[in-house]
Amino acid sequence: MVKSDIEIAREATMKPIVEVGESLGIPADSLDPYGNYKAKLSMDYIDSLADRPDGKLILVTGINPTPAGEGKTTTSVGLGDALNRLGHKAIMCLREPSLGPCFGVKGGAAGGGYAQVVPMEDINLHFTGDFHAIGAANNLLAAMVDNHIYWGNSLDLDERRIAWRRAIDMNDRALRSIVGSLGGVANGFPREDGFDIVVASEVMAIFCLSKDLDDMRRRLGNIIVGYTRDRKPVYAREVEADGAMTVLLKDALAPNLVQTLENNPAFIHGGPFANIAHGCNSVMATKVGLKLADYVVTEAGFGADLGAEKFFDIKCRKAGLDPATAVVVGTVRALKMHGGVSREGLGDENIAAVVEGVSNIARHVENTQKFGVPVVVALNRFISDTDAEIEAVREALLPLGVDAITCTHWSDGGAGAENLAIKVKELATNGTANFKPIYDDDLPLIDKIRAIAQTIYRAKDISAPARVVSQLKDWEGMGLGHLPICIAKTQYSFSTDPNAKGAPNGHELPVREVRLSNGAEFIVAIAGDIMTMPGLPRVPAATKITINDVGQIEGLF
Repeated sequence: MVKSDIEIAREATMKPIVEVGESLGIPADSLDPYGNYKAKLSMDYIDSLADRPDGKLILVTGINPTPAGEGKTTTSVGLGDALNRLGHKAIMCLREPSLGPCFGVKGGAAGGGYAQVVPMEDINLHFTGDFHAIGAANNLLAAMVDNHIYWGNSLDLDERRIAWRRAIDMNDRALRSIVGSLGGVANGFPREDGFDIVVASEVMAIFCLSKDLDDMRRRLGNIIVGYTRDRKPVYAREVEADGAMTVLLKDALAPNLVQTLENNPAFIHGGPFANIAHGCNSVMATKVGLKLADYVVTEAGFGADLGAEKFFDIKCRKAGLDPATAVVVGTVRALKMHGGVSREGLGDENIAAVVEGVSNIARHVENTQKFGVPVVVALNRFISDTDAEIEAVREALLPLGVDAITCTHWSDGGAGAENLAIKVKELATNGTANFKPIYDDDLPLIDKIRAIAQTIYRAKDISAPARVVSQLKDWEGMGLGHLPICIAKTQYSFSTDPNAKGAPNGHELPVREVRLSNGAEFIVAIAGDIMTMPGLPRVPAATKITINDVGQIEGLF
């Protein structure tokens, strides 16, 4: 009988987190333990690492996700374990899971099978409280904005132009658009409002892009909460919220140290979604990892068209990171779905569908290569995959000069990813990486959106209403034209149609709205029907999550 992820995690023999820290040379008094198996690093220790040389940065990204499964986080963990098995010092830098997907449709995000980070239940639930701190800071600012208006509005905020929304870390479509302050004069001035999920909050983005506490406070103060009647921006620092927000986030900003099933170190810190935010773990965790290890394996959210593009164009650009290589993850089963096979037919050999579906992974490989980063493909092998199907993938990728390496880390742990680790080391150390973002800082904002749409999504062009074009020009007039773009769109396709599988070409990218994340220092372009507050599915995962008679969690995966 195949064991579930949570059963495998529950049987793990974990080391005390102090011992995991010692394997990296971290003194015990530089860790702030949260129980026996997770801890935060002290800020003083982080500061002491400044003069150390950096290790190699490896990005793990993937194809457009399907119900067949790809295993991006699982591959990140398996690759890190494999590098350690080969005698290298490797750290995984991953994102924290959001409660929304855990109780919604996606489930947890701690890897799977024998390539997991543990303690799995803690990581997938409240962990060290980082997300709660981010939501509290977000909502403190919202409360202070409304309070400022209630007590006289000396900043002349136009209630019709409040830009700051509330946040909650749960899928809840009923909160997308609300009217607040009902119930009479004592409750304030009624106005339209709304909630985003915490992972889409600008506070999350700031948290993940800040280099230290001072930088975070500066960014929080630069949040634009709204505009006056003559459309002048009003900042969080003018509402005097930045100090208290920084206090709420002070402890959370320290990276979280945990371990894999094979007792190798992993930093799990921050967690913006890639379909509605920038999709990367914190800059702080990544940079600390680079000071402590020979190799840092990090992941970007969803498909490479979203996660990898934002990792390169936003995170690496802003943090000065220089990635050495990238791994694009896929499965034969998922490629069959991109080739038109239904979920029920995935167990049957279908080379024609594989060849058709390879167009998706090939597109992601080509796109990643455009950033000047060498690429290898990791194929997570399922028992139903045939040798002929795997060979079809390999042959299809040969013209791109890319190897497709089969991996079995789900069932075999790090041993099942050793061939991948050998190839990653080769690519990371051969000196061929020449990283460069795909657009320049001084390109007009509308042309940055167009560059992503045409270069990465292979769209014919973009479309945007006049108000969006005007808004972008206004921001350029404010001196913000240098900011990068963060496109929010469906993760299921290169287009904005989630049903357009494979590698569609010549479509149009409709940009319906743009939002300025002035503190995070990027501009969000919302395309198609994507929502910044997801809803629950017809049968949420929450319906299967419970506690059994001996006090163990069941149904979490």
